[in-house]
Amino acid sequence: MSLNTKNTTVLTPKETVARLDKYIIGQDDAKKKVAIAMRNRYRRAKLSEEMQDEVTPKNILMKGPTGCGKTEIARRLAKLIDAPFIKVEATKFTEVGYVGRDVESMIRDLVTKSVMDVRMQKINKVNEKASKIVNEILINAIVEKYKKNNKQSSGNEDTNKEAGNEANNQPANQASILSDLANLVQTSSGYKSQKEEYEEIKKRENDAAETEDSKDDAMGEHTREKIKELFYAGKLEDEEIEFTMENAPKSEINQLDLEDRGISIALGNIFENLSPSKKQKRKGKVSEARTLLINQEAQAMIDMEEIKKNAIENAENNGIIFIDEIDKIASSGYKGGQDVSREGVQRDILPIVEGSVVKTKYGPVKTNHILFIGAGAFHISKVSELIPELQGRFPIRVDLDNLSEENLKRILVEPENAIIKQNIELLETEGVKVTFTDDAIDEIAKLAYIYNEQRENIGARRLHTIVDKTLEDISFEVPDEKIKDYTIDAKFIKEKFKDDLKDEDLDRFIL
Repeated sequence: MSLNTKNTTVLTPKETVARLDKYIIGQDDAKKKVAIAMRNRYRRAKLSEEMQDEVTPKNILMKGPTGCGKTEIARRLAKLIDAPFIKVEATKFTEVGYVGRDVESMIRDLVTKSVMDVRMQKINKVNEKASKIVNEILINAIVEKYKKNNKQSSGNEDTNKEAGNEANNQPANQASILSDLANLVQTSSGYKSQKEEYEEIKKRENDAAETEDSKDDAMGEHTREKIKELFYAGKLEDEEIEFTMENAPKSEINQLDLEDRGISIALGNIFENLSPSKKQKRKGKVSEARTLLINQEAQAMIDMEEIKKNAIENAENNGIIFIDEIDKIASSGYKGGQDVSREGVQRDILPIVEGSVVKTKYGPVKTNHILFIGAGAFHISKVSELIPELQGRFPIRVDLDNLSEENLKRILVEPENAIIKQNIELLETEGVKVTFTDDAIDEIAKLAYIYNEQRENIGARRLHTIVDKTLEDISFEVPDEKIKDYTIDAKFIKEKFKDDLKDEDLDRFIL
């Protein structure tokens, strides 16, 4: 089968690195290697089918301290190329036979994510068509509501009172709309009396029914056009209507995620079609009904079997699995206790990374061409302490650098979603303007670097801690404080943190 790359964005290695540079500072070697890995997928797609099967992805092993950008590189990469991506932690898995998640669950999670992505793509394609259908359904529901109200009225006087009372309980603009609609239903000359007359005649003469229907249709069309005009003007969004929803049968067994507990996934299908779908009458505002009905109509237009097939193919050829904390399952020299379990997890991961077939509720999935990115700090253990077979399945090694003071400074201001920019825009929602001077940026980066050196090195995450503490009082006072303009400079930062560097970090000694 020919490889399908239409679901992903094709970028050259240089373009990939340039895109990653917008969000991640430094780590050029890591960016370069993941960019090459992504381009090789595109190159593989141009090979003959026989050669495609032979070319497997070169899995990557990232080594670096926490907070240096390992996860962010993988996550941003997947987003750039629109590929299914999941992050798992190696420490959450246990060897087969023990309580905990088995390693195959990472493949099931990836396929589930792929199904969600493909389903959303299909729904977006039919959304416009579904919206047109739903608009007609909503207009019909509003028309039926006012027809029903009119039939329940005993006469013009009672109807006008009812419309007036209802309007009194609505906002001014809504009240006038409802009044117009109520009057509209009444303004078909003699309609009510004629209808009653025809109903009496109908008991004696069957042919009178046809005449009554024609009168009813004429009135209904006039009412519908007026309601349609108000509907598309957006003036009926808060109107309460009654609408019908399909309750699709759901298998409780599938919802329990029994796959992770080792129970046959085929059980979920046994009960899938035992209970028929049911229609349920619901009441709600037009705006609420639109969202529910569009989703229902769009779902009816898409083929779930085709989605499952495309999703599996997408996961097999474009999927990325990021295995974090892989260093925590490395075995030390002593072979006993936890080391035995850790080695067991490694051996369970090995066939998944090497290439195997995993059964999921959507169908069997081949893992041969999924890209695996392993990552860990490797402070205590070494890469060489992973079992040799697993080391061989991660042939590309990347050493990520500790973040320097200059890196931390750039992280504060350069990325598109920079930390300083995030906090400034958050406070702008309250009408408050906050300005950080250049020397304030320098001071924050300096503090973060010193803290990482003297305490635990948590990388760029330290910046969030410092910026949050800097703005803590301002954020607390902000809606009530009259001051609407703040300037944060180095003096402000030093005053805020003057005691921190002098005091011993006693938290580490508190049990």
